[in-house]
Amino acid sequence: MRRKTVAVRILATLVAGATLLGLGACGSKSGETQQAAAGNQILFGGDSGSPTFTRNFNPFSTSKRIGINFIYEPLEVVNSLDGTSTPFLASGHKIVDPKTVEFQIRDGVKWSDGKPFSAQDVVFTFNLVKKDAAMDSLGVWQHISSLEASGSKVTFHFKDNDVPAVSIVSQQNIVPEHIWKDVKDPLKWTNENPVGTGPYKLGTFKPNQYTLAKNKDYWQAEKVAADTIVLPASNKQLDLVNKKYDWAYSFINNVDKTWVGADKQHNHYWFPPGGTVSLYPNLTKAPFNDVNFRKGLSYALDRDKIAKDAEEGYVDGATQTGLILPNHDKWVNDSIPNKGKVSQDDAQSLEYFAKAGYKKQGDQLVDSNGKQLEVNITVPSGYTDWLRGVQTMQGQLTKLGIAVKLTQPQPAAYTQAQNNGDYDLLISSFGGTGSVFQDYNGLLNSEFAVPVGQSANANFERYKNPKADELLAQLKQAADEKSQKAIVDQLQQIVYDDVPVIGLFYGGLWGLFSTRNYTGWPSEDDPYTSPSTWTQSVLMVVTHIKKA
Repeated sequence: MRRKTVAVRILATLVAGATLLGLGACGSKSGETQQAAAGNQILFGGDSGSPTFTRNFNPFSTSKRIGINFIYEPLEVVNSLDGTSTPFLASGHKIVDPKTVEFQIRDGVKWSDGKPFSAQDVVFTFNLVKKDAAMDSLGVWQHISSLEASGSKVTFHFKDNDVPAVSIVSQQNIVPEHIWKDVKDPLKWTNENPVGTGPYKLGTFKPNQYTLAKNKDYWQAEKVAADTIVLPASNKQLDLVNKKYDWAYSFINNVDKTWVGADKQHNHYWFPPGGTVSLYPNLTKAPFNDVNFRKGLSYALDRDKIAKDAEEGYVDGATQTGLILPNHDKWVNDSIPNKGKVSQDDAQSLEYFAKAGYKKQGDQLVDSNGKQLEVNITVPSGYTDWLRGVQTMQGQLTKLGIAVKLTQPQPAAYTQAQNNGDYDLLISSFGGTGSVFQDYNGLLNSEFAVPVGQSANANFERYKNPKADELLAQLKQAADEKSQKAIVDQLQQIVYDDVPVIGLFYGGLWGLFSTRNYTGWPSEDDPYTSPSTWTQSVLMVVTHIKKA
């Protein structure tokens, strides 16, 4: 369970809290959390305040509380590690033809306010997210032509033959029509008293801590072992150890000594692959819209050194193809040298910068007016591992003659800047969905590239390339792996040649678990779901673990 492997923290609008667990902000009183794991409770380090919590349980909001994933459910939960799915609000699905899928909606499910759940709630939810692209974080309406309910069946009609669409639509969290039909602004509504179908309901809420209480009427309540989940706003590394957390998501310094060493019998960790931490250029601005400039940046970086300094040797430097290696080894384009791994080459870097209009003058890289090149990199405050990597990157670029400034906004402000395109260069991540199509779609699809100032759900760099869009459309329809491989080869080549983002390293899905109170956590030996704490995978965990 102590595998040291390449992996990444997935953001894709989820960044606002899941990874702040090293933040040294004020939190709840020590007595509140020290006793939280007593009894039939889970002390959970998966949500973080800035520095305190805002009461927002709107599943469509970018500033939502992580607890919504215990409250709302999708039709199926997809394992981001291998793409397999588990039925939840749907008991199963049938592919009628390449453009049509039919979901059988589960009988006997109730909303937490006692009202019956039905297929009509499913249709309502999908029509709701259709009204505002900012609510469609999965991009389901890129695939759906129409849908309708008949009895307990919901039928989706896709725009084209669409292989990945079934998995994508199945992950949409479903909301109750009887609550949301009267909401005037569903994107801005904070939904302070959420009503869901999931295993937990909102219990108590304070700015420093909130709790989730078991939904006694949950359709599979017999599988839910813990009566309460306690979520503190502050989850410092020492707190995770000293207050004996049951479950947390955190990059923790020297994990074998600090976490495992604190309780060798019970404390375990698992860091499976999850995506690619990258340097995102704002492609709507000069000089970042110049591919030669982006290649200059790419060749200036020693990715392995950045990875080592950022994540203490738990991860490797990333390729420049968009693939997660070794997970995606079978997809590698053999015509791209070194599997797409770009080695630091200052001479090559300066050659590309020269093409972009910058040359070396003394110890500075200057433009045609003799002004030193200056870049500003945005990285969220509190992400100490990412900051270490950025500081190493800063040193490498400074050595080349570039002046580098760092901007470190709080997570909510960072997420807003990322989504609205309010940055020059920004550290973020992509991939790790379990689907090569979805990984590339979120990175490259121009449908996500809304104008700067509007909130994007993906493609935060705002990349636009008709060829990439065409290939993504082909990949949606490719039914056999040979055809898919040929298309994925071309998408790799685009990412390698056009450098829409600069891949840095594979980070970890930093899962920390204690078997003191509960057993059955996901692990390398039992990878039934990922250890991410801000996604629907938590539904798999809480219906799988058992009291120790």
